[in-house]
Amino acid sequence: MPRIIHTLTALTVLGLTAGCTAGADVDRASVAGAASRAAGPAPGSPFWVDPDTPAARQIEAWRREGRLEDARALRRIADRPAALWPAGETDPAPRVRAATAAAEAAGRTAVLVAYDIPHRDCGQHSAGGAADAGAYLAWIDRFAGALGDSGALVVLEPDAVAHIVDGCTPAEYHAERERLLGEAVRRFKRQPNTKVYLDAGNPSWIKDPLRLVEPLRRAGVDAADGFALNVSNFQTDAVTRAYGLELSRALGGKHFVVDSSRNGNGPLPGVWCNPPGRALGTPPTTDTGEPALDAYLWVKRPGESDGTCDGGPRAGDWWPEYALALARNSGS
Repeated sequence: MPRIIHTLTALTVLGLTAGCTAGADVDRASVAGAASRAAGPAPGSPFWVDPDTPAARQIEAWRREGRLEDARALRRIADRPAALWPAGETDPAPRVRAATAAAEAAGRTAVLVAYDIPHRDCGQHSAGGAADAGAYLAWIDRFAGALGDSGALVVLEPDAVAHIVDGCTPAEYHAERERLLGEAVRRFKRQPNTKVYLDAGNPSWIKDPLRLVEPLRRAGVDAADGFALNVSNFQTDAVTRAYGLELSRALGGKHFVVDSSRNGNGPLPGVWCNPPGRALGTPPTTDTGEPALDAYLWVKRPGESDGTCDGGPRAGDWWPEYALALARNSGS
């Protein structure tokens, strides 16, 4: 009985913290209905499915409105495990603790993203991050501590290393950033059942993967479980796998994971922000057929905007019609 109560409490806390991206028109009854459903993992996936996501709440809203076909299509997103992105600049511990507790109770692994590096995204769509190095390390410490002994997979700081390589992050911040990333890797690895993958951009961004080798090493990749590719991007599995294997060899055989959340139709040339006509990609799985490729993951949550481009809302906000297009275009 205590374990059941603990799980329900965790789901309740998760719903309260995760609900900030849902539209105000979704009432609390639908949220409760979504949270009460038993969300099963995708076949062959060890990862946890959050039962109270914007996609799950949207399904309930559309059912009430009679949009039954649209609701069924959106299950292609709601029924798959996707990463949680605890908000930066706020205490991540409650949301992390709730997610990992619920995942542990289900016998699954939570996938999370740590995204609060100072000078984040070079002031672009996802600008922000911790105020300074001290604030960042304190945030990371709270995040890591909340993981406890639960099984977790953390993708560390999308774009941070690639923005060093392409020069978008000013040179005076490079050494500090690499130091902070290295300290973050080491802090996460103090948790006994946490795997950490340091983000390394995507094949269309830093076209020569060898340019990433030394920055990744200075940022602590040797102490990490590996690196992550294609986060929030649309490069195909085949292209990303080949790129990852080349980078892996240059890093002495480091493993990697790939974000396949929206790459079903590949990229739209010249458009990275909310490109139309895209589709869901390979469902999250550790059955990759490649020893160095540990998993396909949905790191970017399908249906959440890349930013205020092509009619989209703010970066990270739920965009139901874009989500529906991804689901319909996936055809499975």
